[in-house]
Amino acid sequence: MLSLDRPLVVFDIESTGTYPRKDRIIELAAIKVNPDGTEERRCWLLNPTVHIPDETTAIHGISDDVVKDCPTFADKAAEIFAFFDGCDLSGFNADRFDIPCLEEEFARTGRAFAPSQRRHVDVQRIYHRMERRDLCAAVKFYLGREHEGAHGAEADAEATLQVLRAQLERYPELPKTTAEMDEYLVPRDPLNADRMGTLRWKDGELTVNFGRKRGESLRKLLLNEPNFLRWMLKGDFDTEVLMIVRDLLEHGRLPPCPPEARAK
Repeated sequence: MLSLDRPLVVFDIESTGTYPRKDRIIELAAIKVNPDGTEERRCWLLNPTVHIPDETTAIHGISDDVVKDCPTFADKAAEIFAFFDGCDLSGFNADRFDIPCLEEEFARTGRAFAPSQRRHVDVQRIYHRMERRDLCAAVKFYLGREHEGAHGAEADAEATLQVLRAQLERYPELPKTTAEMDEYLVPRDPLNADRMGTLRWKDGELTVNFGRKRGESLRKLLLNEPNFLRWMLKGDFDTEVLMIVRDLLEHGRLPPCPPEARAK
């Protein structure tokens, strides 16, 4: 274990979604490792005060009914803050998700979590630093040789094909068709209008699925805040998203609503 001069809290969060600045914490588990080697464990199951989407419940198994009688984060904020007080932080992908999510929850209760004043040990960063996941590493792992000519397009394309063939041979449980493989690697949600889910169907309406406009209908934005849609056209969004927004702005058209998303 690391040599500690102050406690290290290793923690994980289950939440209502994947946007740490907007989604709410449902479950928070934390292990405090003290400098003397002793450990303290706590776990809080919380009512997020907002609806838990079905697709999120499918991942962690926590529904609205499970937490309807649980305390809110605000109810437990003082207790949680005290547990983390004076501690450094650790988690898996904590820098991108768990820490900002916790910081935002504390901010809603008027408390400054101040993660910049704490030291971070993100276990995912260690993993990625120590175990390379680039093409050279894949050639070494699957083909048992060095990747000669790395970063040359022709050599990289040839190596990628050889790695794919080796993967299919090594893992017989992998899908055998490109359609099945595509769904296996990036499962398609029929309610998403684009591959990344930037735009999402809800009750027959195509809505924004990010940021402060999340959940708002594109048609209503066209009527009331068209500048937001114009801003999207200048943003770093996938071409698929830009085409939908541009078609709406210029022609008032949206793609057809899938059957699964039609209002009931």
